[in-house]
Amino acid sequence: MFFDRLRERISTIDSVVCVGLDPDMRRIPDHLSEHDLPRWAFNRRIIDATHEHAAAYKPNAAFYEDADGWRALRETIAYAEGKGVPILLDAKRADIGNTARRYAALLDHADAITVNPYLGRDSVEPFLSREEKGIFVLCRTSNPGGSDIQNLELESGEAVYERVADLADGWNEHGNVGLVVGATAPEELQDVREQVPDIPFLVPGVGAQGGDAEAAVEFGLADGVGLINSSRGIIFAGEGEQFARAAGEAAKRLKRQLNRYRT
Repeated sequence: MFFDRLRERISTIDSVVCVGLDPDMRRIPDHLSEHDLPRWAFNRRIIDATHEHAAAYKPNAAFYEDADGWRALRETIAYAEGKGVPILLDAKRADIGNTARRYAALLDHADAITVNPYLGRDSVEPFLSREEKGIFVLCRTSNPGGSDIQNLELESGEAVYERVADLADGWNEHGNVGLVVGATAPEELQDVREQVPDIPFLVPGVGAQGGDAEAAVEFGLADGVGLINSSRGIIFAGEGEQFARAAGEAAKRLKRQLNRYRT
C-alpha cells in the first residue's frame, strides 16, 4: 500500500517534504543544455542533492509531454526509485470509459497520482481500483482562481470543495485515497481536515506561492502521514553550476521548518 510505504519513508528520513520535479526548459542551467536529455540531467542532480530530505518526488506531467520529455521522466522515476523515494505523478487525470483506463495505466510507472473529480466516481474508478497505489483527489487547490468554483455554495449549504472531500472519503474503500488541499487557503485546509480526519493530504503552495507552512503541517497530516510540496522554491533555489547545491540546502531548510511544527 502506498500510504504504508510513505509512512515508512517519512519515519526513516524524518521529513514530510515533497519535492516537485518541474524542469522548466527555460530555467534549466545553460551548462546542461547540450545533454541528450537536459530535463533528466537536471532532475538527476536535483535528486542527488535532495533525496535525503524528500519523502516523495512529484513530477508534473505538463513538463514532460513530448517524446524526449517522457524519456526523461522514465529515467527520473527509475533513478528516484533507486534512491528509495516514492514517485507521485502530478497528472490531474480523469475521464470516462476506456480513456480513464488508459490514463490509469500511468500508475504502471508511478506510486501515486493526482486525479480530477469533476467527472464523478466512474471517471476515477480505474485509479481507485489500483489498491496498492495512492490516489490524490483535487479538493481545494492552491492557485488564486481555485475559489471560483471550489468555494461555491451548494443547495446543501456546503461548499464544492467540502462536497469533494465527502465524496473522496466515500471512495476510500481501499485506504488509498488522499486529497490535494493547498497551503494558500489555510482556513479551508482546516475545514477539510475536520471533515475527513483520517485522509492524508498533499499540500501544495508552500514555497514560491507563499502558503502557510504551520497550517500545512497541523492540518495536512493524518496520523503523521501526508506530503508538503515545494517545487520552484527548491529546484530553482539557485542558478548556474551550483543550482543543485542550492536545491539541497533549500530542501533541508524546508524540512527543518516543517519539523518544528510536527508532533
